[in-house]
Amino acid sequence: MASVRPLTVYDVYDRFMKGKKVTEAEWDYQIIPTNATAMKEKYNIKFGKEMIPEDKDIKNRLFQAGMDMLVTTGYYNSDLGRVLHVTEDEIREGIKKTPKALVLGEYKDAARFEPRHGNEARKPIIQGGPTGAPVSEEVFVQVMQSYAQESTVDTLVNGVMATIEGHSATTNTPWEIKAELAELRAVREARIRAGRPYMAI
Repeated sequence: MASVRPLTVYDVYDRFMKGKKVTEAEWDYQIIPTNATAMKEKYNIKFGKEMIPEDKDIKNRLFQAGMDMLVTTGYYNSDLGRVLHVTEDEIREGIKKTPKALVLGEYKDAARFEPRHGNEARKPIIQGGPTGAPVSEEVFVQVMQSYAQESTVDTLVNGVMATIEGHSATTNTPWEIKAELAELRAVREARIRAGRPYMAI
């Protein structure tokens, strides 16, 4: 495989602007299900009772099906309503350049993300939090603190303030922005209260 120049953000934007226009409904309800079904049949993907397959052959076929799905289908940008396509060489180059480890958080609260294999003794990274679920502004700090103070939790995934100062945090309104800023302040306060101020969010 010849070396492929990595895509820049400018390349990606230009490719999206030249990409095929499709509606979000088309993408979600026609393109994705149709292509996924085709890949399932093409690569003979069948699952038994195993949630995570350990058989090498099925793992290889799953990888190839995923690769083919991405090349065939591309990425959808809902803001532009367009599809960007990439080649298999570009995908493989991206995989090759992917960092082998990622550190989130700092100092004693740092969590190191690395690939795990099989039934390793090393514990997985545990992310705790309401994960995008609506949380009342009155108890937001306390809810996030309850996750941060659990020693088994390595990083936080915050909830969403349903309201801010009694106003609905509706999308595309100034209240949404105010709620987002309040969420960040609340999560930082929760980490400090839990004694883990450098925990990743």
